[in-house]
Amino acid sequence: MREGIESTILILRHRLKANEQRPAIEVTTDYGNIPIIDCFPGQLNQVFMNILANAIDALDEASQNRNFADMETNPHRITIQTAMEKDQVKIAISDNGPGIPAPIKHKIFDHLFTTKAAGKGTGLGLAIAQQIIVKAHSGTIAVHSEPGQGTEFCIRLPC
Repeated sequence: MREGIESTILILRHRLKANEQRPAIEVTTDYGNIPIIDCFPGQLNQVFMNILANAIDALDEASQNRNFADMETNPHRITIQTAMEKDQVKIAISDNGPGIPAPIKHKIFDHLFTTKAAGKGTGLGLAIAQQIIVKAHSGTIAVHSEPGQGTEFCIRLPC
């Protein structure tokens, strides 16, 4: 699991770097002691990629409403934690971005639903992520988000 998350962060490294609109996005990891689970690693990496790419997109969009000095003082951050909870592996991926408005939160896993401008998103990433977690791995994926407070995706997989 750890290797998959780390390789996904490495692939997205260029999107996390500072640019003319914002300082670098900080990524913090806290890997708990979790067992090796029977899974499809490539599929889980796709889930991590979709969630992390969406977090970066949300933080980039939030940068448009903040000045550079404020972002240096209170940087954009993505936190990834893994842990054992009861008989499940929990992977939590959170950001300190703008959050998801309540009226659309229930739609984010819908096939073809996107909040991105035309040509920027397909509306498939989170639908595919949910399918991989629920159907292929008998797990769950949930989102916790409040506008202005960031977003957390919580994935639970059986051991």
